[in-house]
Amino acid sequence: MSDFSFGPVVKSSETTFRFWSPKSDRLQLKIEGDAPIEMEPGAQGWFTCDVVGVGSGTRYSFILPDGMQVPDPASRFQPDDVHGPSEVFDPSAYDWRDGGWKGRPSEELVFYEMHIGAFTPGGTFRAAIEHLDHLASLGVTALQIMPVSDFPGQYGWGYDGVMPYAPESSYGRPEDLMALIDAAHERGLCVFLDVVYNHFGPDGNYLPVYAPLFTEDHKTPWGNGINYDGENNRPVRDFMIENAIYWVRDFHFDGLRLDAVHAIKDDSREHLLKELARRVRASVGERQIHLVVENEDNNSDLLARDESGRPLYYTAQWNDDIHHVLHIAATQEQFGYYKDYADDPAKLGKALAEGFVFQGEMMEYRGERRGKPSAHLPPTAFISFMQNHDQIGNRALGDRMISSQPARRMQAIAAVYLLAPQLPMLFMGEEWGADQPFPFFCDFNEELNEKVRKGRREELSRLPGFDAQDLPDPTARETFEKAKLDWSRLLEKPGIDMLHSYTDLLRVRREKIVPLLKAGVSGPARFEANGSIVQVEWAFLQARLRLLANLSDATGSASPLSGDLIFELGSCEAGEIQPWSVVWSIAHG
Repeated sequence: MSDFSFGPVVKSSETTFRFWSPKSDRLQLKIEGDAPIEMEPGAQGWFTCDVVGVGSGTRYSFILPDGMQVPDPASRFQPDDVHGPSEVFDPSAYDWRDGGWKGRPSEELVFYEMHIGAFTPGGTFRAAIEHLDHLASLGVTALQIMPVSDFPGQYGWGYDGVMPYAPESSYGRPEDLMALIDAAHERGLCVFLDVVYNHFGPDGNYLPVYAPLFTEDHKTPWGNGINYDGENNRPVRDFMIENAIYWVRDFHFDGLRLDAVHAIKDDSREHLLKELARRVRASVGERQIHLVVENEDNNSDLLARDESGRPLYYTAQWNDDIHHVLHIAATQEQFGYYKDYADDPAKLGKALAEGFVFQGEMMEYRGERRGKPSAHLPPTAFISFMQNHDQIGNRALGDRMISSQPARRMQAIAAVYLLAPQLPMLFMGEEWGADQPFPFFCDFNEELNEKVRKGRREELSRLPGFDAQDLPDPTARETFEKAKLDWSRLLEKPGIDMLHSYTDLLRVRREKIVPLLKAGVSGPARFEANGSIVQVEWAFLQARLRLLANLSDATGSASPLSGDLIFELGSCEAGEIQPWSVVWSIAHG
């Protein structure tokens, strides 16, 4: 029997249906094909109903006192999209094959961010399985799946989901998602899910009609904040926390990435983020799971470790700071939010050595101080990348760096972030130099579509260098189709060469960097910057890891690194380091 508060509970001969509606004095259950059934009212706005003879596959909805028919907010599957009836699904019925799987330690994680709909031509959970061997042989150890909670329409990024427990129906059934996770575990791959607990999408969210989902006490970029600390907040908190538990426990996800946690407002004694981390970790027993945050505030408190070095709350944070300094080095773009990271190679060294560039300093573009100290944290508290869905998709054309920059620059940037001690994350197709754009796309009704088109034009027009006049229609299916990976490009020589480069880098990481991470750090990292030349040294218990990089078009002055050379791109000889050269070494003793 389920220990969750929300959603149907499937038993041997009957199913218990539950619905939280404190705004209603009566409620009916509608089983598809049958007459409505009166539900039994209980305490604090709960209604329940036991129905004999129904189980998995049964379609149902709820009828409010005014006659409005709504799906289950905790629906496990929406076969006819978010406005249709819900379908009973029993996750315990799936026959898992990963009984011996215990997860992987954080030091071994190499993330690969993917959008299920655009990862393959088929765009389904099952289709993604066909390419897992490719990822395993590449050296990836963790899939990072963009949100799959059911959203309106047939395509979208997933951040406008309204059914947190129901996998997006256009990607397949819940069993198909389980099969993908099972297949990943068979290949030694962890699977992480991107989840959104800071807002709901604008279409298909019926909860506010019958329950106090939102509060006027907090504001977010999407409107009123979710009611995590106001009157009747306990069911709202449980709805989200149990959702996180549902994914890691019932679907065997190895971790979650929590979207934009800086927008989760909560004045409770125990913040939702801390309660969620505590309860999720307690739900999985001995299996290793990892919780990751996206946090514009760079609040290092969420990444705190206990005396043994284990995360108190969250394992790691996506580090936009390291992306920004790498992006500027590769492209020389200095507009918009890049301004605060420009004209100072030392910021690259600081991001590599300490995690955050801004640790309480004033940011000109943001007009405020940002961040808290982070140098005391282990490198594995940060996830680094040179591209991700946001940094590509929030450009007007959704263009990847490879489409405008020489391959040598991309190889140099990759050689820095893939071998740095932070946890690296590739964006799908990056490993073979895929140049398909990844613009924002969605599929709402026409009224909302027009609002999205207008909003995107206004938002991007404020950023110099982004020509919004050529903005692709984010609501057109063609925009989504163009974002799909073209796997045939992997068979061409440029793709083969890039893939070999990435595979070699990840082999070096696995053989040389991971053992250092497992041994642990012995002190703070150090960095130096001399013009465009950056040097960083990390102190580990076993050895010292050193980086020398020249991420510019000019030859620079630098002494060759001491120690055992483990990777070299370009050269550093006779006191000179050539443009776009990256040298890594390990010094023992």
